[in-house]
Formats: sequence, structure tokens, C-alpha cells
Amino acid sequence: MAHLLQQLYDYLDGQQLWHSTLVLKRGDHLLRAGATDTNVYYLEEGTLHYYLLLEDEAQEVRFGYAGDFVVALDSFLVGRPSSLYAQALRKTTVRVLPQSVCFARIKEDPAFNQLWQQIMHWMVLGQLEREIDLLTNDTAERYRRVLERSPRLFQEIPAKYIANYLRMTPETLSRCKSAALAPGLRHKG
Repeated sequence: MAHLLQQLYDYLDGQQLWHSTLVLKRGDHLLRAGATDTNVYYLEEGTLHYYLLLEDEAQEVRFGYAGDFVVALDSFLVGRPSSLYAQALRKTTVRVLPQSVCFARIKEDPAFNQLWQQIMHWMVLGQLEREIDLLTNDTAERYRRVLERSPRLFQEIPAKYIANYLRMTPETLSRCKSAALAPGLRHKG
């Protein structure tokens, strides 16, 4: 998938389609629930976390890393106010592509349209995997699935956000990590 994202970035950069660049400090919001934001963002550096507020409690939805494209799908696809917040976990630099420019390229350029469709298919499959994660009752299995699919999460995101994302307590996350390491430790001994 990384090669498709790189192709998309190279195309947009080569065509000079970026509208602007934003620099967010740690804690700054790129998006707040209730706002309509139809832009596509490319993360040049930093990390974002996307979350919902449910009963005044943050629930992690997804993360964006350097080299990722991110959007508020609810706003982007249907133009409605987003239900999500997107906040920088560290200094983050994003490049901005307006939806109108993106849609114009989809209509005008068959190669861009095909690339866009491949990325959209990948995103839908990612959403399906996330739904399966959430329906997996066994916390160790949930941890294993996400670790296997997204090791970068465990390298770049603080544990409290990972635990929330996996719908478990930080203590349970710690036990899952320890249990996953234990077979390797026993094997070495």
C-alpha cells in the first residue's frame, strides 16, 4: 500500500496541486467535531489521532502517520459535519489538497482515477479489519491482530491511546504485550 500512497503524493506534488501547508503543535486540532472539512491532508511529519467523544469520553478511531493521507470521511464523501476530532500528538506538518481539486482530477485523468479507486478499496478493507478487531472479544487476539497489521502503531503512539483504540485498559494492554513476548523469552532460555 505504501507504494500507492507514494504514487499519489508524487502525482499531486508533480502537478503542484497542493493548496497550502499547515504546521500543528502538539495538542492542536486539525479537525473538530461539528465542522465540515472536505480537504485531503498529507502528513509530511508527525502523528494525528482521530477520536470521537462518546458520553464525554474520548474513543480512539484511527491514527495518521508521516507519509499517510487522511480525510474526515463523513465530510469528504457527503459534505456533512464530521463526528470526529483530529489532534496532533506531536508537532505535525500537513499539506492540504482541496476536495474540488481532487474530484476534478478524478474526472479529468483516468490514471489518477484508477489510483484513487485502488486507495479507496484499501481504505474500505482497512475499515472492515477494524470492525473485526472491535468484534473480537479476546483481548490478546485483538492485540495480536492489530500488532500484525500495524506495527507502526506500537512504535509511534503512546500506550494510553493504543489501549483506548483496542478497547482495553492500559493494564490489560501491558499484560497482552508481556504475554506476546513471553513465548520468545522462554524460547531463548
